[in-house]
Amino acid sequence: MTDVAEWVDGNDIAGPARELFTVDLTTARGRCVNCGRVAMIAEAHVYQRAPGIVARCSGCDSVLLRLVRAPNRAWLDLRGLSYLEFPIPAAATPEVMPVVA
Repeated sequence: MTDVAEWVDGNDIAGPARELFTVDLTTARGRCVNCGRVAMIAEAHVYQRAPGIVARCSGCDSVLLRLVRAPNRAWLDLRGLSYLEFPIPAAATPEVMPVVA
């Protein structure tokens, strides 16, 4: 029996994550964990008079996300969203390589 790893470390997500974070976040759709409303981030109520940016649900006013930036880093808190769906342009979709036997 071979010992095959069931997981890899977080470095393996670098490529796919780079594709996600090059898209326009305002076109992403997310679901509020509080009320279940599904809407584009562009519909959120955004507050910028704080140490960072806070986006609140336009349905129930719960915090969806927080973004705090510093000169050399950023913190992104998405715990107010149960998911965030990004549209990916067709040109950015990786092509499937044919399997050669």
